[in-house]
Amino acid sequence: MKEVYYAKSLEEDFVTKTLKGKKKVAFQSVENIVKRKVILPNTKSFGRQMRLSCTAIDKNYLKTYRPQGIIFKTGQKPEYILPFDLVLLSATNNIIVHYYRIKNNLHVYYNHTLIPGFQKFIFKDFNKLKKKFPTLKSIWKEVNKFRKSAGYQSLPMQKHRLVEYNEAVFYESVKITPVAIFGYRKEARKIARQLGLPYFVSAKQFYKDLTNRKIK
Repeated sequence: MKEVYYAKSLEEDFVTKTLKGKKKVAFQSVENIVKRKVILPNTKSFGRQMRLSCTAIDKNYLKTYRPQGIIFKTGQKPEYILPFDLVLLSATNNIIVHYYRIKNNLHVYYNHTLIPGFQKFIFKDFNKLKKKFPTLKSIWKEVNKFRKSAGYQSLPMQKHRLVEYNEAVFYESVKITPVAIFGYRKEARKIARQLGLPYFVSAKQFYKDLTNRKIK
């Protein structure tokens, strides 16, 4: 099995956040992550337990939840992996694509329940996920079929971005090897330089660079 690289999205200040009641608070800075070589679980939503959600980078999954963050490797295996953003399984028709539109109202948005039967989209192994859903088209078709059968609206193509990254979920703190910093803002390049890590505009650029180096 080829080496897996993960992208953990961070907020614009390169800090993970968590909810304390209705308030979003700072949780772990990228400097702390790199120094300790550990990422702590920070996400709690949709009735699920506290977890670390990130993206396993692959040819089908080259976008990220937020436009900046850290790329890493780990010897730990995810507890499970979803073929898209978990929000697509939420029991609501009010699904919002862009994080900036909900980041100040997370306590409402993350309080939705999940559609019964959502477990069919949970995979223990990334390769099994890719075998079941070899293309984004197949994922899009299946999740829409699932939502419609539960009485919810079909998703418009404007929501397609939510299947262009996956959710690899860890329940425990994750010991990592920091690999790179990504982000299109100048701050991302500055942080990469300060931490002594390679810099990429996006996870997609990182994957292309990785692929080109392997070909050479």
